[in-house]
Amino acid sequence: MKTALPLALTIALGAVSVPAMAQFQKPEDAVKYRKSALTVMANHFSRIGAMANGRAPFDAKVAADSAAIVETMSRLPWEGFVAGSDKGETAALPVVWTEPAKFKEAQEKLQAATTQLAAAAKTGNLDSVKTAFGATAQSCKACHDAFRK
Repeated sequence: MKTALPLALTIALGAVSVPAMAQFQKPEDAVKYRKSALTVMANHFSRIGAMANGRAPFDAKVAADSAAIVETMSRLPWEGFVAGSDKGETAALPVVWTEPAKFKEAQEKLQAATTQLAAAAKTGNLDSVKTAFGATAQSCKACHDAFRK
């Protein structure tokens, strides 16, 4: 029993420390993963945008639900930017891999903005949603301008 626990801990630690690429069979899988996550995020963000810009009636529940999804999704696509996934059908610029600290900073700004958007949407106040939507949109644009073709 004394050797079983250290062995189990070693196996568990080894499993946790496997690099992110191990979850993707091919670099194309990583690209597909990140595109999918970003597509879901964009879809729900667009729903909020339509309300914030007066193209759709404001529905506080839909806004809050969509903002919660946007916040969750804002944490997912980044692990799909693994080494080797800069080829193929991707709009990501090489700077994603050559300046990872800047890319990480942009991710963190987006995540902070989406957290604020989710909080604003929970209030049910359209003006708060509009303000947070604008800040989040700016974060998206800044990242696209710097890291996307």
